[in-house]
Amino acid sequence: MVPRSASTVSNEVQASERLNQSCFCITLDREALCGALEREANDPGFCRAHVRPRHNLFSNVPVFLAASDILAMKRVVAAIHEISGLPAYQQQVLSWAPAIAHADHGPAGAFMGYDFHLDEQGARLIEVNTNAGGAFLNALLARAQQACCAEMERAPDLPGAADFNAAAVTMFEAEWKLAGKGRPLARIAIVDDEPDKQFLYPEFILARQVLKQAGIDAVIADPASLELSPHGLLHQGDVIDLVYNRLVDFALAMPEHEALRRAYESGAVAVTPNPRNHALLADKRNLILLSDPAALAAMNVPAGLREALRAVPRTVLVTPASADDLWQKRKHLFFKPASGHGSKAVYRGDKLTRGVWQEIVEGTYVAQEFATPGERRMLVDGVETSRKMDVRLYAYGRETLLIAARLYQGQATNFRTPGGGFAPVFEIGAVERGICKAGC
Repeated sequence: MVPRSASTVSNEVQASERLNQSCFCITLDREALCGALEREANDPGFCRAHVRPRHNLFSNVPVFLAASDILAMKRVVAAIHEISGLPAYQQQVLSWAPAIAHADHGPAGAFMGYDFHLDEQGARLIEVNTNAGGAFLNALLARAQQACCAEMERAPDLPGAADFNAAAVTMFEAEWKLAGKGRPLARIAIVDDEPDKQFLYPEFILARQVLKQAGIDAVIADPASLELSPHGLLHQGDVIDLVYNRLVDFALAMPEHEALRRAYESGAVAVTPNPRNHALLADKRNLILLSDPAALAAMNVPAGLREALRAVPRTVLVTPASADDLWQKRKHLFFKPASGHGSKAVYRGDKLTRGVWQEIVEGTYVAQEFATPGERRMLVDGVETSRKMDVRLYAYGRETLLIAARLYQGQATNFRTPGGGFAPVFEIGAVERGICKAGC
């Protein structure tokens, strides 16, 4: 990609960058957020039990993004969705996928997560995730955000937040239809290992309540509690129609996931996202193809889609043959396991030791051109400081459902940084250059 020069940066981009650096006048009303969360969960103790102990789940500040940058990111999401359906592309990515991913059971993949950094070149896609957590939490966070600025020329947009619940329900119903079932969707299981011990367990509770309010029974379940019977996949004796899969065992290969795997392979239950969704969209080896214009052209990917994918930093496979060259270039690279998740075992090249490098070479890793994360200035305990910023688009198919940001400090995204956590995204148009007259 060509860096954005000052003459080509739009007013709205300049405005969003200025607001991220200097606007402290919009902050989170945590009492309002707790009230919204408790109403949504139908539990007056929800905040005390599940949110307040997670100190860095939510940041106090929003993130401002130019409408043009948001549009560019949405185009990347749509482009990858279109490419994932091309036979030539599928043949390539399924060549390194596990056997379970080869069968197409229908679902397109609920809540795919597309993660971006915004640097001097614009929006840069760093990875795609099938275990993209936080959507239900972020929708409420956005709606609960309080503007404390005394004068605002125009309230900023919160992309996707207002109608999120309805969109989420529609998505699950669409997945059920794609699975080819001929009866109404009755029961969904939200599945993860030891779900009540997961950091994002509060989201499971919100998802369950949203589904129940829409007339769909929902349970939160450990996969070890599932049983495959002649009547289907059971949880405590009740038949499960669809599994909202939050496992990071993307091939369902672990012994404790056997009942779910057998039910999925036999068609006894619909699973979303499923092993095929991960193979087509989220295996990090796919970024090798998506960042290679020549490979895309050889697969007859249309020029417009190739142009959108210029946002993907160049990515290559780490092999013994390429190891020496990549070591020399490591300071400009980021190394990620092909099937990794949640920033596990990812390394900035300039932080690598020889010991870790040997593990990378012996494993299955990709090396990605480093894309500098954006920055959000904020006040933490009254002291002005900065946090790194990445942006996640939650998507279904080619459509973006919600946009949120994560603020953090360190090599990779985390929820351990004071002042960090999830942050809502305000969309800034050119007419909103002076959005905040007081205090910004």
